[in-house]
Amino acid sequence: MQSYTIGQAARLLGVSPDTARRWADAGRVATHRDESGRRLVDGRDLAAFSVELAASGGEEDPSYTSVRNAFPGIVTAIKLGDVAAQVEIQAGPHRLVSLLTREAVEELGLEVGMEATARVKSTNVHIDRA
Repeated sequence: MQSYTIGQAARLLGVSPDTARRWADAGRVATHRDESGRRLVDGRDLAAFSVELAASGGEEDPSYTSVRNAFPGIVTAIKLGDVAAQVEIQAGPHRLVSLLTREAVEELGLEVGMEATARVKSTNVHIDRA
């Protein structure tokens, strides 16, 4: 499972690293230390926290901008069918849903907790694996 540093988690949540550290210190998001002593957040924990944070409106009103309609975020849910798949990404306060083929999800190796970028064009949402 992918883990994220506090700085990476902050970027995905759309907050400052200091805010992410305060949330970790307060126990709002679980962390563990790697062999070099860095605090890491498990990808699944970060995905769940990002959904919770977006639903609550966050403690701050993060300004989140998109360059060329790209929304970097974290995969929060994957629903696989026989042929089709649905992938949800939480990008700061934005929840994006992409419908794509099961084969595409498998080729990208997408998993809940993984960093990914949703690219929006018209009514289509494309997923890029980070």
